[in-house]
Amino acid sequence: MKVTLPYAFLHMRHNLKYFDKMRCLRKRSAVSFLGVLVICLLFMNLYIEDGYVLEGDKQLIRETATHQLNPERYAHTYKDLSNFSGSINISYRYLAGTPLPRKRYLTIGLSSVKRKKGNYLLETIKSIFEQSSYEELKEITVVVQLADFDSAWCEGMVQDISQKFAHHIIAGRLIVIHVPEVYYPILDGLKRNYNDPEDRVKFRSKQNVDYAFLLNFCANLSDYYVMLEDDVRCSKNFLTTVKKVITSREGSYWVTLEFSKLGYIGKLYHSHDLPRLAHFLLMFYQEMPCDWLLIHFRGLLAQKEVIRFKPSLFQHMGYYSSYKGAENKLKDDDFEEESFDIPDNPPANLHTNMNVFENYEASKAYSSIDEYFWGKPPSTGDFYGIVFEKPIKISKIKVITGTEDRQNDILRHGALEVGEKIVGSKIGRKCTTYLRLGEFKNGNFEMTDVEHKVLFDISCMRILVTKSQKEWLIIRSISIWTSQTSSQ
Repeated sequence: MKVTLPYAFLHMRHNLKYFDKMRCLRKRSAVSFLGVLVICLLFMNLYIEDGYVLEGDKQLIRETATHQLNPERYAHTYKDLSNFSGSINISYRYLAGTPLPRKRYLTIGLSSVKRKKGNYLLETIKSIFEQSSYEELKEITVVVQLADFDSAWCEGMVQDISQKFAHHIIAGRLIVIHVPEVYYPILDGLKRNYNDPEDRVKFRSKQNVDYAFLLNFCANLSDYYVMLEDDVRCSKNFLTTVKKVITSREGSYWVTLEFSKLGYIGKLYHSHDLPRLAHFLLMFYQEMPCDWLLIHFRGLLAQKEVIRFKPSLFQHMGYYSSYKGAENKLKDDDFEEESFDIPDNPPANLHTNMNVFENYEASKAYSSIDEYFWGKPPSTGDFYGIVFEKPIKISKIKVITGTEDRQNDILRHGALEVGEKIVGSKIGRKCTTYLRLGEFKNGNFEMTDVEHKVLFDISCMRILVTKSQKEWLIIRSISIWTSQTSSQ
């Protein structure tokens, strides 16, 4: 039998449903508002710097400074992301500091173990911070991995680091981590390649794993990563120099830039390559030392030649090796500690009509790396041209031809000119008018205060051969310092 409900009852039920819906909407609105509020608070916390520190952070540093740090309390587990990051699924213990969600420009990674003689870690950390300006400090993160299985030594080092560098820990610039021994692969009974003694094989194999875990941790902290040892002294304002070198390589392919010729000191990577490098070190951890593996990694990613910057930015200062306390007197004779005048070399297209020898192409003269352009004997009217991506103001120009090994391969007769009024497509761009600044003397050209001698914004620069020569020509370096970028 069909029952018909009264109209009033139906109307009342409709109203109840309406009020229930309104209550749900209010709840959802409240939840949304709270969610937005939480996100805002997180972003406010993200940009807190030295002068504004949360009470929780203050409490953390008070505990570390008074020897009350409990590593277990700060244990965080990194899950296997597998899809794109390729992270290694291991747990890291935060012994001091925590990463900021905001990426920095450069992460500096150090791995340290207990030494039988000497300890240089604190001096290395001190050098990194002291040789950086306040503006540079905002762009770096230092990650120290205490990779020894001696927990007492690790706790002692954490206390020393926390006391001496509390300010940097609070500001998020310094993080100290540790990976428990349980995550390490087998380190005994490994293959004895190169007739190394068993304890040497174990030492270098563990070191490969140490670095793999460190790289894995640092993969998402910054745009770039530089590898150091724990007994290194830094050059003044090294970050500014690194940034200039990276800018000068814009548009070119590279895997590793080297800022020291020793071992694995001063090796710079794109952070997006770190997961692959970490897996590579783990895969071949028992085969050979770390610095040899780094060379193979670079080659496998199609960078066949070393790209090394001179002068070096990092110097080995340890006298005793971390392996058995053996003497290690290696020094980088290309190192310069004080700040030096690094050119800006703004982005540009480089071309020449000279006959280039093998792969010594035009771009190598404009690079801040230790390489050069090499051409067969030039004739009158031949040129080496630079077309800047944007018009610029130049304060100083310096061009050096020839090398110490080939002192005859200099520009015998030449001039340097700057131009304006670009015409042509992207590929064939050139200037229509040029102003001659001067002649080469003994194969070199140098001029300061260029912006006071050239009244226009410079779009092109060229080295012009004014008389044919029998000798080949090496353009060793072209250095340009800018005073300002044109607003045009």
